[in-house]
Amino acid sequence: MTDPLRCGPAPVRGLGGSVRPRADGREGSGGRCGGERTPLPTTPQPLRLHRPLAIDISSEPAVEAGFAELAEAGWSPDVVVANAGVQLFGQDAKIADLDLAVWQRTVDVNLTGTMLTVKHAVRSMLTTGGGSIILTGSPTGLTGEGNDFTSYATTKAGIHGLARTVAAAYAADGIRVNAVVPGYTETPLVTTISDDPAERAAIVGRIPMGRPGTPADVEGIMVFLASDDAAFATGALFRVDGGMTSL
Repeated sequence: MTDPLRCGPAPVRGLGGSVRPRADGREGSGGRCGGERTPLPTTPQPLRLHRPLAIDISSEPAVEAGFAELAEAGWSPDVVVANAGVQLFGQDAKIADLDLAVWQRTVDVNLTGTMLTVKHAVRSMLTTGGGSIILTGSPTGLTGEGNDFTSYATTKAGIHGLARTVAAAYAADGIRVNAVVPGYTETPLVTTISDDPAERAAIVGRIPMGRPGTPADVEGIMVFLASDDAAFATGALFRVDGGMTSL
C-alpha cells in the first residue's frame, strides 16, 4: 500500500484524488514548502505545492527513506494527509470468523502504516516550525457500524486515538493533528457496496440526509484543516457523514 506525502494534501485515489486538485486550486492563500513561505501572487492563481511519493507505509525503512528523499529534494512537507488504507471485503469478518492473516494485513497498513507516516511527518515538521497532519477515520471506529469488519473498525478506532494523542504531545511545537471521519462515501474503492443495490440501500437508509457521501463532501474540511484558517484546531474528529453517527 502506498501513501502519497505532499507539501499540500492528498492521496491520489478515492477521497484524496478529489481533495488534491481543490487544495491546489485554492486561491489567495500562501503555502509553505521546505520551511519557506511562498509569497502570494499579485493576481490570485492556483498554487501547485503537492509532491507525490509512493512508498510502502507498513515498512518503516521505506517511510523513513521517503521522507529523506523529500528532504534531499528540498521539500519539507508542512501538510501530510495519511489516507492510505485497506478494507478487505470478503475477508474481514466478525471476530469468531476472522483469519489472523487478514487482521495482520489490515493492522499493518491502516494502523501501523498511519503511525509510521505520522511519526516521520512529525520528525520532519519539528525541523521546520510545525504543520498540519490529517488522518482519515471512520464511523466504524466510533460505533458498532462495522461489526462484520472487525479488523477495519479496530484500526480506525486506533487512528482516532492516535490523532488525539499526537495532537496533545506536539501542540506546543506548532504541529496540528486532526482526523476527518467520512461516512459512507462512494468512490471506486467501495464498488463492492455501491454495485450491490440491496447493500447500498441498507447503508444509505442509515444516513439521515438520505444519500451517500461524495468526495466533494469531504474536500472542504480537508482543505480547511490543511490551511491557516484551522490554526486553532487540533486533536479533533471532524465527522462528515450526513448525520450517520448522530443516531
